[in-house]
Amino acid sequence: MHFMQMDAFVFLKFTLKKAMNIIIYRPRMKAKRIKIFIPYEMREERELIKKIESRFYHKEQKLWSILHTDENISLLKKIFKGKYKVLDEDRKQSIPKFTLNSKAIEILAETEQKLILKGYSPNTIRTYKFELSVFLKYFENIDLKTVTKDQIENFLYYLITKYKMGESKQNTAINAIKFYYEQVLGMPREYYNIQRPKRAKVLPNVLSQEEAFRLINAPKNLKHKAILYTIYSCGLRVSELINLRIEDIHSDDGYIFIKGAKGKKDRRTLLSENLLQILRAYYKKYKPAYWLFEGQEGGKYSAKSVQSIYRRAQKASGASPWSTPHTLRHSFATHLLENGENLRNIQILLGHESSKTTEIYTHVVNTFNKKIKNPLDKMFEKAKLVF
Repeated sequence: MHFMQMDAFVFLKFTLKKAMNIIIYRPRMKAKRIKIFIPYEMREERELIKKIESRFYHKEQKLWSILHTDENISLLKKIFKGKYKVLDEDRKQSIPKFTLNSKAIEILAETEQKLILKGYSPNTIRTYKFELSVFLKYFENIDLKTVTKDQIENFLYYLITKYKMGESKQNTAINAIKFYYEQVLGMPREYYNIQRPKRAKVLPNVLSQEEAFRLINAPKNLKHKAILYTIYSCGLRVSELINLRIEDIHSDDGYIFIKGAKGKKDRRTLLSENLLQILRAYYKKYKPAYWLFEGQEGGKYSAKSVQSIYRRAQKASGASPWSTPHTLRHSFATHLLENGENLRNIQILLGHESSKTTEIYTHVVNTFNKKIKNPLDKMFEKAKLVF
């Protein structure tokens, strides 16, 4: 092991800032956008980039970006001539592929069985197995029952420094390791009380109300529009959307029932009056049999298809290129607050077990309170519903 040293990229970036240079980050081959850093003091240069139609400012990163085209690369070099440096982005090194010995494969199978018996979701099982496989490879020549807490923390330190493992992934790796020792081997929890990283307080990516409105109205296809409307106006995860059944739409009582969401919890969320109109038109046209949204050959709609619908709508609407379908869920909560709802009005709508998870924008809401104005309906106070 070696002590972490200051990353040369970070140091160079800091030095260039002090030298009042613009930084154009060399885009990867298939990257859609070019990232540019412009020092705050360079006001004239900031005004120049604002004139480029595809420009976007990323507040969290303090970077500008424009579409990655040969014309835009030439334009940047022309307008910033003599004032810029070109750098490569700091790229994470991926864990190389590896093979496990028979003993490790046996341990993974035993752990998977325990996870299934305890009712963990397929996604969690898949993630835990991968993180545990990396751990098993690292300690493949050591009796795992003799591995100490310090050795495990050294292993995590190795992953953090070599592969730039983030806080969330660190916690997942720790959870997988602790599950094996505590649930499979039955060892005491106190013995493997592993140091966890301090959780970063990152603001969720959120669209403005105008951006969200443009985006959900971008699709011409009625089913695609209904999908985006449903995600936004109900604050849904993609997994929750594709698991909606026709019977989950309770139009008379004004709510949508979410069955077996994250953490195997049922909940109810708002049913927008405008969404209900779109869903009725959608139902008449497509006549789904069981699932609310079904594929062309029947069966549940795929998460990948939802991602594709969102990406096309994002491009057509000009919304943030770094947003995802999950951004609509964050936007739903944030827009409720912007429209004057109480901070304690969203935890149950979002289906979070702990208020700490959602205290960035809200806490608790009474799902039966019809006085709450759905943000989708708020948008249509000055617009006409078209489908």
